[in-house]
Amino acid sequence: MSDIPSSERPPTLDAIASARWNAWPHAQSPWLNEEVARRMQDRLEWIRLQPQAWIDWMPLSGGLATHALVRARYPQARCHVVEPDQTRLALTQRALQAPWWRRWLKPRALSFAQRPLADADMVWANMALHLSAQPQVLLREWHQTLAVDGFLMFSCLGPDTLRELHAVYQQQGWPAPSHAFTDMHDWGDMLVAAGFAEPVMDMEHLTLTYANAAALLSELRQLGRNLHGARFAGLRGRAWRRQLEQALLALAKPDQGGRLTLTVEVIYGHALKPVPKLKMSEKSSVSLQDMRTMLGRSRGN
Repeated sequence: MSDIPSSERPPTLDAIASARWNAWPHAQSPWLNEEVARRMQDRLEWIRLQPQAWIDWMPLSGGLATHALVRARYPQARCHVVEPDQTRLALTQRALQAPWWRRWLKPRALSFAQRPLADADMVWANMALHLSAQPQVLLREWHQTLAVDGFLMFSCLGPDTLRELHAVYQQQGWPAPSHAFTDMHDWGDMLVAAGFAEPVMDMEHLTLTYANAAALLSELRQLGRNLHGARFAGLRGRAWRRQLEQALLALAKPDQGGRLTLTVEVIYGHALKPVPKLKMSEKSSVSLQDMRTMLGRSRGN
């Protein structure tokens, strides 16, 4: 039994399936995640703060190629890469570390670990939040990792994702093809509850098209898995596969040249870690680090 309150666990997401998918080792990041990361990287133009230290959260899934773009934007900043297990950590380290002769000529401030460091100026988390079985816990972890006035940049999938595929499955009387994704307004509320300030959220819809059902299914296998707790309990046979491919023909759109069409909703968000506020009561407590921060701010004013 999990010790995480049920109110903090996504109601349709299978925690065991989520953990297995998050531990999946692969050599390259999914192309869709790279595309979303590139778009999120463009949003850094809005941020005036220049981080001196930042955390790249699970770049093996979030975007190895975009990692280089963010590092190039902040060339003097230290970067700490976080992956959840040793296998993924080794794959990420192999992909991101410079050749030995480049490290000799120009050392790079790049470190790798399974846990984040404290006092980062930015947490960069692309396409990770919607896969977490404990998203509110994860948000609090990111908050604790940041220094005061540091900021979180994240992206995740929204509730309109795969809406066409959900309609096909519902029409066939099958279990849902994916778990339910959280609305951006709910993410904003959870950010505030985790201690963040000034959350800014926006979203966009991407349209994916495929020549046939086989191509669509092949790509979906690369992009993710069905993490719904009430998904099909066992394997299906070839007859079901043929039935699925036939049902997917309903996704053909005349305005897309007859190609099968899927919608992906992408949510982008950023939020700040504010100066901690001391809650007044008969007995109040504050950490030594928070007290130092508040004293330093008061002296600087």
